Amino acid sequence: MKKTLTAAAALAAILVCLPAQARDDERCPQGEALRLVNGRIHTMDANDRIVSSVVIRNGRFAAVGTDGRHGGDDCTREINLRGRTVVPGIIDNHNHVVLLGLRPGHDTRIENARSIQEVLDTFAARTRDAGVRRGDWLTALGGFNISQFTPPPATARMPTLQELDTVTPAHPVLVMQGFNGPTVTNSLGKAFFTGLSPTIPVDANGAIPSGGQSTRALNALRALQSFDEQKRGLGYAMTYAAEVGVTTHLDQGGFTYSGRPIDSNNDVDALANFHQYRAHDSLRALYHEGKVFNRIWINFLHMEEKLDTPELNARLLNAWNDFGDDMVRVVGIGEFTAGNPFVPGSQFWLNGTKLVAQARWRNENHSLGFPIGGIPDWKIIIDGWQSVHNEVRTMPGLADGITNLRWVLAHVPFIDTEYLNRLKGLGGGISLVGGWRYISGTAAGNGPPFRLIIDSGIRSGMSSDGMQISPMNPWLGMYYGVTGRNARGVLINAGQLTTRKEILRLYTAANDWFLNADGKIGTIAEGSLGDLIVLSDDYFDAQKVSDEGIKDIYSVLTVVNGKVVHDNLDGRKRMYWNRDSRARDH
Repeated sequence: MKKTLTAAAALAAILVCLPAQARDDERCPQGEALRLVNGRIHTMDANDRIVSSVVIRNGRFAAVGTDGRHGGDDCTREINLRGRTVVPGIIDNHNHVVLLGLRPGHDTRIENARSIQEVLDTFAARTRDAGVRRGDWLTALGGFNISQFTPPPATARMPTLQELDTVTPAHPVLVMQGFNGPTVTNSLGKAFFTGLSPTIPVDANGAIPSGGQSTRALNALRALQSFDEQKRGLGYAMTYAAEVGVTTHLDQGGFTYSGRPIDSNNDVDALANFHQYRAHDSLRALYHEGKVFNRIWINFLHMEEKLDTPELNARLLNAWNDFGDDMVRVVGIGEFTAGNPFVPGSQFWLNGTKLVAQARWRNENHSLGFPIGGIPDWKIIIDGWQSVHNEVRTMPGLADGITNLRWVLAHVPFIDTEYLNRLKGLGGGISLVGGWRYISGTAAGNGPPFRLIIDSGIRSGMSSDGMQISPMNPWLGMYYGVTGRNARGVLINAGQLTTRKEILRLYTAANDWFLNADGKIGTIAEGSLGDLIVLSDDYFDAQKVSDEGIKDIYSVLTVVNGKVVHDNLDGRKRMYWNRDSRARDH
């Protein structure tokens, strides 16, 4: 009972702004308007207008470039931006925010750390957050790579048990990279894991073997997690998103659970796995409580190795795509359709892909550039889609095949002009990712070919693919797109760079297409959804913000649906992950 009350209290702290909003709704039955003035507001519209003021009313931009004053302004809140830079809210067209919300313990984002010391500073700051009680688990699970923490020529490594003990003496800690390690814990965590039966091995430096033992450690903590803690976790995820400027997510699901009990004996269900029937319960609960403050739109992931793909078929027969409101909405199928996700082109995959086309749903598949029988996966996927298109277009009422369904190839570290044009001819698009290669890319494992893709004219937009193998923070991905440099400072993507404005557009205006929301989101324009962020510095001015400084951009004011969901204009908000905030703490 105490654990449940603690989680509920932490969630209440996360959502502290909501009761005030409810009172505003009672005072202003037509809805409170928000007016921002004296800003440098980059609309990212077709004309690239820069204006000084906007008004948001009833969740949409009501005036852009004028202050919208017309009397009766008692229900209008005005914020003077004092010259700050404003852009539309960041749209992440491919991530796993629901999985992030399901992390056990108090999630601690270390994706912004650039040294072992900064990892330790982040944990130290997290211990001081409201709702974090003595003895609570602190966890940093996925979204980072050890390459970030030790600049060359030092060998990349995790923090050690002894180092973690210096900043978390009262909290057990679990730090895990990727899906299932490498993994490290501190002394309190070691005592817990080695006390299990059978024991989970932990060496003198706190390392837990990657693979099955790391997965057992993860599931030992999942077994302790309450539903209130899952709700709290999604609150943490939305809070972090708002602080870095992400206002909309297109969630891509997770690998399906094995069916084994979730306990310390489970060495199969790793960080990217979730329960296909229960994973969205915390999102649904917060939605019904009116406590969802990021837009979370949903793709449903399927990976059945059955020729008739019964679960996918049931989904297509009994659920609606493009259904929901502007906060929580079902979009389509993805990022897997059927079969082994790393082996597209199987008969399972082809059968499932054809069902999605016949049902007229949006479809998304990832490409990691892996060869299958010597053929890159992106060739297999696009060839398969062409085959399905050719077959489906002969069916009654389906003469356009898949060309109007907006099928998307995601990640795409490698592709060539021929296949870009073939995908373009099928009406498809490319979801690009930068943060993954920023934290772990090498000269051989580089890409994506931003310049080639942008210049091809195919529909393209940016994503994070967070938060297992890639960070959510969009500014890390933008830094990589602009510089081609990884976290260790090595130039790995020369010749494929973007401009600052190009990659920001891919994260905003260009991403409306990926949501089937043309002109509705991603720009600051009258009638569009009222989402924007006020930046900590002028991203567009290379004299004020160097290329290296792009990584340090964050939001100081985030507005979603016309509501302020994050406010740090006065610089006093504690954000444990943010080095500026930690410096003020001292």
